[in-house]
Amino acid sequence: MIETKSQRRKSRLPSSEKNKALLTKEYRNEVLKDFRICCLSREASVIARKEVLMGKANFGIIGDGKEVAQVAMARAWKKGDYRAGYYRDQTLMMALGLMTLDEFFAQLYGDPYGDPLSGGRQMNCHFATPFLDHEGKFLDLKNRFNISADISPTAGQMARGVGLAFASKKFREQPQLCGDLSDKGNEVAFVTIGDASTSEGAFWESINAAGVLQIPLAVSVWDDGYGISVPKDYQTTKASIS
Repeated sequence: MIETKSQRRKSRLPSSEKNKALLTKEYRNEVLKDFRICCLSREASVIARKEVLMGKANFGIIGDGKEVAQVAMARAWKKGDYRAGYYRDQTLMMALGLMTLDEFFAQLYGDPYGDPLSGGRQMNCHFATPFLDHEGKFLDLKNRFNISADISPTAGQMARGVGLAFASKKFREQPQLCGDLSDKGNEVAFVTIGDASTSEGAFWESINAAGVLQIPLAVSVWDDGYGISVPKDYQTTKASIS
């Protein structure tokens, strides 16, 4: 085998330079992976909206415009973490490897066989992962990404997020109770919410409770202007929470 100039140059690189080149390649691959997820999610949103307008899907609530932020959030996740979110988090689900493109459209159509999130029983983009096995026993939650089932009432996820984070604090204080539920209380509860829903009292009460309890809670507010009621200028001081 004849060695090329490029191969000879690489073979002469000191180990530190080789490691740097390897890390640069790995970093590039990871960036491209994230970019691909963002593009897939955005295209899924565009197509899903068309499917609803054409009557092929009865209803659709889509998460476009949040792709980069949610891919970045996924990078902060560790096994055992929990989510209490809402129906705009499709990119996060894809980035965590919890939902494929086929499964996204299966839940859009309410397919009982193709939708692993709820078997077509939940409203569109109401995400969930199982906590129990078929025998009713807890799964090894400390080694999984855990998604508590979404609910439709706006800001309803806030109190649940506080509860999940408070449980982590208690597990840290009582590690003998952890079992498969917790890794000594080291997990974080991630909460997502739209800017309009922050006008609900549950948001402020939960933020205050998190501060009082000093719990591992990370809250992301999506400033998307998608409020169901009036514009945020009429509900929020300075019209911005995040």
